[in-house]
Amino acid sequence: MANIDISGVKKVYPGNVTAIHDLDLSIDDGELVVLVGPSGCGKSTLLRMIAGLETITEGTVAIGGDVVNRKEPAERDIAMVFQNYALYPHMSVRGNLEYGLKNRGTPRPEIDKRVTEAARILEIEPFLERKPRQLSGGQRQRVAMGRAIVRHPKAFLFDEPLSNLDAKLRGQMRIEIKRIQRSLKTTSVYVTHDQLEAMTLADRLVVMNAGRIEQVGKPVELYEKPASLFVAGFIGSPPMNIFETATLRELPGVSLPASLPQGADVIGVRPDSIVLDQPAGAAIALKGTVELIEPVGGESHVYVRLAGIEQIVILVVQGRATFGETDEVAFYLPEAALHPFDKTSGRRIE
Repeated sequence: MANIDISGVKKVYPGNVTAIHDLDLSIDDGELVVLVGPSGCGKSTLLRMIAGLETITEGTVAIGGDVVNRKEPAERDIAMVFQNYALYPHMSVRGNLEYGLKNRGTPRPEIDKRVTEAARILEIEPFLERKPRQLSGGQRQRVAMGRAIVRHPKAFLFDEPLSNLDAKLRGQMRIEIKRIQRSLKTTSVYVTHDQLEAMTLADRLVVMNAGRIEQVGKPVELYEKPASLFVAGFIGSPPMNIFETATLRELPGVSLPASLPQGADVIGVRPDSIVLDQPAGAAIALKGTVELIEPVGGESHVYVRLAGIEQIVILVVQGRATFGETDEVAFYLPEAALHPFDKTSGRRIE
């Protein structure tokens, strides 16, 4: 196990295309850090630079205090789990688990011990003599994880390992990955574009955008206090509602709280923070027409078009909505739920 330190890392492709911009990130020993962001944000490129599958244009990557820029992937003592499993189809599950250890000259008793241990942790003992084609997608991903576990590496690197699974299996495997990582206490870096996966797995979340880090923190911190408009819009489902204060001030009967900080020309509010009844404290009162109601289990997502402007506001209502589509509704944005931002920089105003 080891910490991972990324310092001033930059990746430039031919044609002067910069994928990663002077990035700094420290990952603690035993921590599970999730890199999340839209396609093309650089998260997989960063992971591949840690693994040694991509060269580093500038900066350093250190694993356990050892700078690994010039080391081959096999020399970095890391194990990578891919989305396509990368199993040898002609080998049994046992053969796949043993393969890397045999290549390293690991003694047979130690190989047997590690394979048995990994199979127990992943609950794949009944499948050890099967070929990959005889396994389900979830079982294959467990084998791929097992091949990483038997190595006893300093760090695990996960490159969207659950993207090929259906929704139910993804949920089950998220639980398994979290359980195994906590049990082994191995430093782990996990890449995904799925924010639910990111929020449920991460000890710390790294939100990336256009090759830069937008914010780093615990998932609940990013949800409750996004550092930028990008994070506010990316983290959370449904996403945060964003309003321009100048537009709100033009609406008849609408007043903004005096406590809004100077320069807050944009404010955000989470859909689940909007209330239908007048709250005790200060709030922004709005009204509009219901365009769509989406029942989602124990709650409903309500899409309301604001009166006076062409903007849709999303509300989360517990249970079933008591109104229907085309109805007019009044709702309130509590002062304590407002997130102030600077429109030009996109950054949060404290």
